[in-house]
Amino acid sequence: MGLTLEAVAIKDPIGDQLDYQSAEYRDAYSRINAIVIEGEAEAHSNYLQLAELMPDKFTEDLKRLAKMEDRHKKGFIACGKNLSVTPDMDFAEKFFAELHNNFQTAFAIKDIVTCLLIQSLIIECFAIAAYNIYIPVADAFARKITEGVVKDEYTHLNFGEVWLQNHFAESKEPLEQANRQNLPIVWQMLNQVEADAKVLGMEKEALVEDFMIQYGESLGKIGFNTRDIMRMSAMGLAGA
Repeated sequence: MGLTLEAVAIKDPIGDQLDYQSAEYRDAYSRINAIVIEGEAEAHSNYLQLAELMPDKFTEDLKRLAKMEDRHKKGFIACGKNLSVTPDMDFAEKFFAELHNNFQTAFAIKDIVTCLLIQSLIIECFAIAAYNIYIPVADAFARKITEGVVKDEYTHLNFGEVWLQNHFAESKEPLEQANRQNLPIVWQMLNQVEADAKVLGMEKEALVEDFMIQYGESLGKIGFNTRDIMRMSAMGLAGA
């Protein structure tokens, strides 16, 4: 990335209202940083498992996506080290537990559609929304890392969109069911992290808005009409 830990200033012009070394910021960052590290680790594992489920012609693409996710994880580990923060990985594992368990349940029965919805749509859209909102308020080192990561995430999102679009007729009903089961978990996750995100300069309303835009656009690319998208996107929103 062309940056060294020592070279990065603690304060940053865009986020100069934030004190990146305050106890409050570092405490919140320990959980947010852990979430992005765990999210990338989950994605790495999920893409490798998808490679086991999908036809051989997708194997190399999925392994390449998994390798990119592992590189992202290392980048975010570096972000925590740059601020001398130890990520709270126990918190992060619990944070992703429901989506993780649902993915593993779907994997066990070779349910590609549900696996793709969880990883290539929900997790990727969640990540893109979080990174988009975080970049303007991040410290300089983390911003540089995150800007590189978010460009890759659009590639990952596109993989799931293309496959599901090509199999839309047989995937439509399973996607609706998987959406009904998994999208409410996203709102629970956003509620759980709202206070910490605010300390980092990220407002929950902006996260919700960006996620809904990304997720709705993905559903549209796959083949859902506007009414379907509104209905599916609203799942669990009342609790957001």
